[in-house]
Amino acid sequence: MSSSNIKDVVKEKYGQAALRVHTGGSPCCGGGSALDPCCDPITLDLYSDSEGGEVPEEALRASLGCGNPTALAKLNPGETVLDLGSGGGIDVLLSARRVGPTGKAYGLDMTDEMLALARENQRKAGVKNVEFLKGEIESIPLPDNSVDVIISNCVINLSADKDRVLREAFRVLKPGGRFAVSDVVVRGEVPAEIRKNVELWIGCIAGAMQDTEYRDKLAAAGFEQIEIEPTRVYDFEDARRFLGAKGIEVDSIAPQVAGKFISAFVRAVKSA
Repeated sequence: MSSSNIKDVVKEKYGQAALRVHTGGSPCCGGGSALDPCCDPITLDLYSDSEGGEVPEEALRASLGCGNPTALAKLNPGETVLDLGSGGGIDVLLSARRVGPTGKAYGLDMTDEMLALARENQRKAGVKNVEFLKGEIESIPLPDNSVDVIISNCVINLSADKDRVLREAFRVLKPGGRFAVSDVVVRGEVPAEIRKNVELWIGCIAGAMQDTEYRDKLAAAGFEQIEIEPTRVYDFEDARRFLGAKGIEVDSIAPQVAGKFISAFVRAVKSA
């Protein structure tokens, strides 16, 4: 699939998700079917009750991430934060509260429907130090050296040009700035056909990099102090009902996949 096709598919998927949330539904399980491959455990239980209470319900329901970067990233009052692929805005709104009125939180998204939902969530939350930008993570519409922290939640793996995304992230970070994202990564080798089948289950694993490749690309972009910390290892029991619904014999491929797909917190630093 070409990069433009990937972009169109992602835009359509997240645009539809935003519209479903706006009309009171689930972001990915329109009719509530447990057989929808998007309606999976990866996106569940990522935020605490107190965090959920800090944002509008629509922001929580629109979360399609694989982690909680705002809980793991160190954010200080007065800092500027940028969320790549900000969706319904939950991580931007939580970050804005942590950096306080002297700080700022930007959200960047390419989908009009998600941006509209995020701005509505900002209005409901009454948070002033937030700005949602339309654009692509491969071409960030901010100047060089303008951001203290970059966060993202299961979005970079959806890009067809990850090297460019990481170079852009490095460019807009200030010297000493931090890269702190949640993403799905692969540990070890997974046969191509099996990987394709597993992607039916994990919507946001399409394009997920091996952990070693992620490190190499971050280093090539200029980052230092690179760490990849697993936050959840996906057990194949999680996937059984989804893959089974697609007619895939789960037990036969489990040994080749178990423990290889993980959510991880990826940290790196731009040298001061």
